[in-house]
Amino acid sequence: MRYEKIFLIGNPIAGGGAVEKIKKASEILKEQRIPFEILLTKKRGDGEIFAREIVEKYGNRKVIVLGAGGDGTYNEIVNGLVHSQVPLAILPMGTTSVLAKELKIPKDMKKAVDLAIKGRVDRIHLAKIKNKEKQRFFILMAGVGFDGKAVYNVDLKQKRYLRKIAYIISGIKTLLKYKPKELKLTDGVRKKGYNAVICKASCYGGNFKIAPDADLRKPELWIFLSKTESRVGLMMQILAVILGKHLGMKKVEYLRAENLKISGDAHVQIDGDYFGKAPVEIKVIKNALNLVFPE
Repeated sequence: MRYEKIFLIGNPIAGGGAVEKIKKASEILKEQRIPFEILLTKKRGDGEIFAREIVEKYGNRKVIVLGAGGDGTYNEIVNGLVHSQVPLAILPMGTTSVLAKELKIPKDMKKAVDLAIKGRVDRIHLAKIKNKEKQRFFILMAGVGFDGKAVYNVDLKQKRYLRKIAYIISGIKTLLKYKPKELKLTDGVRKKGYNAVICKASCYGGNFKIAPDADLRKPELWIFLSKTESRVGLMMQILAVILGKHLGMKKVEYLRAENLKISGDAHVQIDGDYFGKAPVEIKVIKNALNLVFPE
């Protein structure tokens, strides 16, 4: 597809040398001889605002948005583009860029930009989560329980300077004091557990495949449900995720669903950013976003 205009929505403090990568992407885009515009976020929410404005002004034209940041930036852009025809392509940078790993986007910026412009556009399914206060779409996963608490505890100053290490520090500190509380999941059948990760995509925290069957192009959720009450048991499950052995463990249930309700006293994160507290409802929203994939 030949685009009339390209919009690059970039987060200059995303980590991974974001400023230099955005500058490099700009130089590469100049060679494409396609009009382009760079929109840099300054605060949380800017990515979604920019994306909505693009849809409102250019939604019926052949334009594309390049997301240049981390998973939080991608999430904002997704929430701005949802239900539109404007495609999203990913440029890998940021703290972890799990979505870039999910899509197997090359780290080389020239190759990534080339893929963004020439790649295949597929219509994908998102997930929508809501609690009593708000609702949002997510493209990767939602973590309820330990996962949400660890993100809730992340020191924002540390995150700005330490990036991924800030999440690791928070995870360790959270695990040392964590006391799992019971969750109740309803997907037609009621189940109980203590921690849950609800996946729309397979990758988690990098290249780890917590839900190997999850696929952005399939209208389903995959749930990793931990049923252990002990910190040691949870620690062993985390290690098993790293080793790819978690689905065969006792006190682990692996479920597929389209709609899900989760109740309990638990923190929730989506796509690596804090969302709020349970109870929450999560459901698949079909054909919600145009996303660029490698050919």
